[in-house]
Amino acid sequence: MPVFDRDDGWQAGLPPVRCKRIRVERALAVPLPDGGRLLADRHHPADDECAPLVLMRTPYGRRGSGWLARIIARRGYQVLVVSVAGTAGSSGRFRGWLLDAAEPGAIMDWLRTRPWFPGVMATWGASFLGYTQWQMGIEPIAEWRAALIQDAPPEVYDTFLYRGGAFALGDWLRWAQQVRASCGTRGDPSLLRGAAAMLPALLHRRRAYDHLPVAEADRVLAGRPIGFFREWARHRRPGGLWQAMDHTANAEHLPPTVHLAGAWQDPFLPGVVSGYAALRSGEHGAQRRVRLLVGPWTHGWGLFTREYLSEAFAVLGHALRGEGEAPRGVGLWVGGAQRWREHDAWPPPHRSEPLHLHPGGALDRRRPGAGGAPTRLRYDPADPAPSVGGPVLFGGGAKDSRALLERPDAAAFAGPELAEGVEVAGPVRAEVWVRSALAHADVFVRVCDVEPQGAWRHVCDGIVRLEPGGPAAEDLPSGDGHLYRARVRLWPTAHRFAAGHRIGVLVTGGAHPRYERNLGTGDQSGTAMRANDVEILHDERHPSAVILPHSAVAGTGAEGGAGV
Repeated sequence: MPVFDRDDGWQAGLPPVRCKRIRVERALAVPLPDGGRLLADRHHPADDECAPLVLMRTPYGRRGSGWLARIIARRGYQVLVVSVAGTAGSSGRFRGWLLDAAEPGAIMDWLRTRPWFPGVMATWGASFLGYTQWQMGIEPIAEWRAALIQDAPPEVYDTFLYRGGAFALGDWLRWAQQVRASCGTRGDPSLLRGAAAMLPALLHRRRAYDHLPVAEADRVLAGRPIGFFREWARHRRPGGLWQAMDHTANAEHLPPTVHLAGAWQDPFLPGVVSGYAALRSGEHGAQRRVRLLVGPWTHGWGLFTREYLSEAFAVLGHALRGEGEAPRGVGLWVGGAQRWREHDAWPPPHRSEPLHLHPGGALDRRRPGAGGAPTRLRYDPADPAPSVGGPVLFGGGAKDSRALLERPDAAAFAGPELAEGVEVAGPVRAEVWVRSALAHADVFVRVCDVEPQGAWRHVCDGIVRLEPGGPAAEDLPSGDGHLYRARVRLWPTAHRFAAGHRIGVLVTGGAHPRYERNLGTGDQSGTAMRANDVEILHDERHPSAVILPHSAVAGTGAEGGAGV
């Protein structure tokens, strides 16, 4: 049990303990319609068999969530942790983000027959455990009062696995290996087994990331094929397989209270924001109480903060016990300013303002003039631009990107020193005109806070894959090479560029291994590679720019903390 779970809860914003004695029933069998079963562990206060219920569904083994289940149970709730199909002793086949559509109904049918089921429930979980909650809305559930969804999207193709059309190789190859190694069907994995499963990733990951074809990199890292990873790598277009993993429409069936949490340095943040929009729309959107909290954390770490835990338990108390008020609205941590701001909705009020790329590495509000010479890049997939920090599962964060400045496949643009602070909050996008010698190329754009000491500190970024007829770019006749207007969706942000700092933009030909290399051939399933010469255009006819959401209001409400 984490050291911050004190009886008074003060260290982490937890409410006081209501029950010190917790009982655990392990490997309860939940029957499935096909004759299989899911295994579940039940944690409950020793003196309250019918306490309000919190449901968690996980692929990571039930014992891995035991510490959190104990913290929740000590506050007077019972917690049911269910292993999804094909993991930790549950029957069936684990297919990554493709969940069995029969599971939510089977769990609810079984719960309704249990004498200890109180007739009301909430769901809680981060990452995959949050995604299972989106899937839970496949049908209405009358007993479902609240959902606590952290760092989790309702769909997987567009918001993270193929963001901008480029396969997010680094995170998801490593994740696939670790889940398959530690959480197979032979039983509930121990912490030791989970730690041991990480060793191949540490020893062989570089060789695996560089392996071609990409769809067979799993064998390098895991020693054998991983079926769901190969499905991801081979199904490169939207639709088809991916439709069964898109639960955006289920927002209509989520409970009346939903708490969404995200992080600026998290790969799932675009999905969290799109999920917020889905919850606020539709027949029940106006009546539903929705909270969006976005903090300065990397993936999953918001769970260990006072801001998140205080809000989470406020939601449980309100939804399951009728105590107090659940938070609503939008709480954003503003990087640079190092403070929380409260808004009524996402995105906050803002005005979109372009910063144009100019010859010589300048960045300016003024549009470029005629005749400006292009900035030239040389991208070689045999030595691709590396990924540095950013919103990734492993090793991310707002890191210094100076290592990219001198590379032949990167171009840097910076504005003048700011006389006063500039605050941005909302969606960020870029339009970059490029002329590519090859028909296939990637454009990766990163916005940085350039500090007086010289660091180029990551703020947000995004990528788009260019190909003839592609959905995110225009292939226009140019006579020499391929002329594209690359439309790049960057991560949303809330950040203040302080006086004396500069706004910087980096443009590169990729970010490997976060995203797979563009091989330049149009055949990403193959092994052949071609180097590419790319020109970034910034002239009167081709006004390349990053469009920033300048904050229209300073924000209202709690300034010193997220509050409740």
